[in-house]
Amino acid sequence: MRRRWLHGWKLWVLVGIGATALMLLLAQDQETLHVESPVAATDPRFSEYLASLVGAPVEPGDRYTVLKNGDETFPAMLDAIARGAHRISFESFIYSDGVVGDQFTAALVAAARRGVTVRVVLDAFGGELSRESQKTLTDAGVSIVWFNLLRPWTLEETNYRTHRKVLVVDGAVAFTGGIGLADHWLGDAQNEDQWRDTHFKVTGPAVRALEASFYENWLESGGGSVPALDPERPPEGTGARSIVVWSNPTGGASNVKLMYLLSIAGARSQIDIQSPYFILDESSRWSLAAARSRGVRVRILTEGELTDAKPVKLASRDGYDRLLEAGFEIYEYEPTMMHVKAMVVDGVWSVIGSANFDNRSFELNDELTIGVHDRELAAALIADFDRDTTRAKKLELNAWRDRSRLQKSRERFWAMFGELF
Repeated sequence: MRRRWLHGWKLWVLVGIGATALMLLLAQDQETLHVESPVAATDPRFSEYLASLVGAPVEPGDRYTVLKNGDETFPAMLDAIARGAHRISFESFIYSDGVVGDQFTAALVAAARRGVTVRVVLDAFGGELSRESQKTLTDAGVSIVWFNLLRPWTLEETNYRTHRKVLVVDGAVAFTGGIGLADHWLGDAQNEDQWRDTHFKVTGPAVRALEASFYENWLESGGGSVPALDPERPPEGTGARSIVVWSNPTGGASNVKLMYLLSIAGARSQIDIQSPYFILDESSRWSLAAARSRGVRVRILTEGELTDAKPVKLASRDGYDRLLEAGFEIYEYEPTMMHVKAMVVDGVWSVIGSANFDNRSFELNDELTIGVHDRELAAALIADFDRDTTRAKKLELNAWRDRSRLQKSRERFWAMFGELF
């Protein structure tokens, strides 16, 4: 009996090693891209130039409201749901029971009971709703589908998740960004239990594209028919110029990854990147190095010791030495977990949405990202970036190199798995 148990144990070890090796292979940067742009981000033609390369239209006349942390985000989203009259589309990686989850469950149930068609797509890994909450929703008429259910016979596909976060109400207003439905997003980042994050309220033509991204995964997850989306609305006034792209795992570079690489290539003076889980692949490393060689100032603000993924943090830090030596400015946020996803180029071009600056978002996850030409939005994001750096530790090369050998060894070990995280 003991020898049979050992044989089974060895078999599962081999299966685990094989699965890990397969996922590492699938996670690799599919091809190294050396992306350059003859058009600067500040050039009025940049939006059209980038749009032609990612195959998405430029949406003119959009309006963006920056929502900081749960205190600003959740009331705005709940208010939009309460005003919904026809249809609500909601997709999220995380939806958990708790104060926040219960509020949204009640709001979606109320909407369904007053005749609104409510559709929900949840990731089968991150959507942690209890059976009781699911039943409450479905009994009220809310339709829920699960993205990429976990099955033992499709182990290689378990690595592919939907990380998109989008709420669209009546095709008129949308929300996207980094915030999911869980209690650690409550508050205003006032303590270690309240995450620092940013979400965005969107109105204008871009809303239609955001809703279309939802229905792609609705169909893929078995949701059935899709309603006819509202006709494109003429832009009201000037507003922002937006390019909405979404991605899923493919054999080549995703549009989300191209959005980031082309945006970096368009930089001529300054890039500000705010992202947790900051891990470079060969393509993003080359692009940022090329920007530095053009004299572009690059500032990176990421999470610090208070992280929800310590191995990922260690893998990220393995690359700091080369960046600091090349003149990159790196800040680690200290008060709590920092989960903001935003990049600003030359004070005019912003990239926002659900994607982190790492290989998982660029190559593996289903993500949703918006490139926005709007000085007002860029200024607001830079102001938030500057404010957050006052609560962050700026890393210095000499001091960084003085960390212990044990720390360096731990970072090097986890860096081997960096493109899988």
